[in-house]
Amino acid sequence: MSSETAPSDAVLAPLRDQIDAIDREILELLNRRARLAQRIGEHKHQLGLPVFRPERELAVVRKVQQANAGPLRDTSLAAVWTEIMSACRALEATQRVAYLGPAGTYTEAAARRFFGAGCEFVPCADLDEVVRGQLGGACSHAVLPIENSTEGAVARTLDLLLSLPVHICGEISLPIHHNLLRLRPELQGLRAVLAHPQALSQCRQWLDTHLPGVERRAVASNAEASRLAAQDDTLAAIAGEHAARLYGLQLAATRIQDEIGNRTRFVVLGAETPASTGHDRTSLILAVPNVAGAVVAMLQPLAAHGVSMSRFESRPARSGAWEYMFYVDLEGHAEDPPVAAALAALRAHCAFFKNLGSYPIRQD
Repeated sequence: MSSETAPSDAVLAPLRDQIDAIDREILELLNRRARLAQRIGEHKHQLGLPVFRPERELAVVRKVQQANAGPLRDTSLAAVWTEIMSACRALEATQRVAYLGPAGTYTEAAARRFFGAGCEFVPCADLDEVVRGQLGGACSHAVLPIENSTEGAVARTLDLLLSLPVHICGEISLPIHHNLLRLRPELQGLRAVLAHPQALSQCRQWLDTHLPGVERRAVASNAEASRLAAQDDTLAAIAGEHAARLYGLQLAATRIQDEIGNRTRFVVLGAETPASTGHDRTSLILAVPNVAGAVVAMLQPLAAHGVSMSRFESRPARSGAWEYMFYVDLEGHAEDPPVAAALAALRAHCAFFKNLGSYPIRQD
């Protein structure tokens, strides 16, 4: 040992010993918590209660954050406690979660962020298969993208929410950081850039500036683009860092999306009906008769009962019965008295009314 490193080791060694001792305490406490969770799981099983309670888990995270005095960030603590609860949940039952695959997509990242690593994640070829996996019972939950902050709504998701008996029990919004992935970390020698059409659109300006003569090729997903790029060093993919690790690619350029605040919102489908938390969202699909003033009349119950909308989007009705279907997100829970009154009025007024569910709003 040199004279230069000896003083440093003398200072660090006792600090590391303290960390080792604290780690042992944390491990003991985690196992104590897991045993209590097992007892709760046994009780829930006897009563036929669901394993997963999204509103309860969110309340646990919020309590931890409220008690946090630092230096750990609230976002870091949310990630830690999500994994703790996921590991405890796995002791009760193995949850299978369907997502839009293949492995390495942003939808997989959203599913893992929402549920933690204690689940089995099932990649699906398309959004229809994702929903069928949950409705058919092969998976307890499904995660699918519903809207992007720059590209708007995901049309197929809206169609599935309308046509199938699905129930939303949660949501999560992720920042979308696109990267250019390749077998070697450079821009020279590229023949084509591969990505999902939305990703190509979200990076249009960067591609125009830095790779103006390179072909842009749309594929089924960014993960599929990464898989193909891993087989040919003249190809590059637009995808997240998780895909880079998964497919052994390097970052040729980072955060190439044109909009810095680019985010995608995902919905979670499941059988649970979360209770009111005081910070919830209710999603509806509505239609009104094709008469003058019908849309204005549809919105009046919301104003009358003081219920705010966070989203209002129209899509042509394919059935021909009405001109448009309206996708509406309300602030509040269906059990909250103002929302309950507004929903009753809407149900009486609308020609078509579908309540997709009330669920807690996550701030990730």
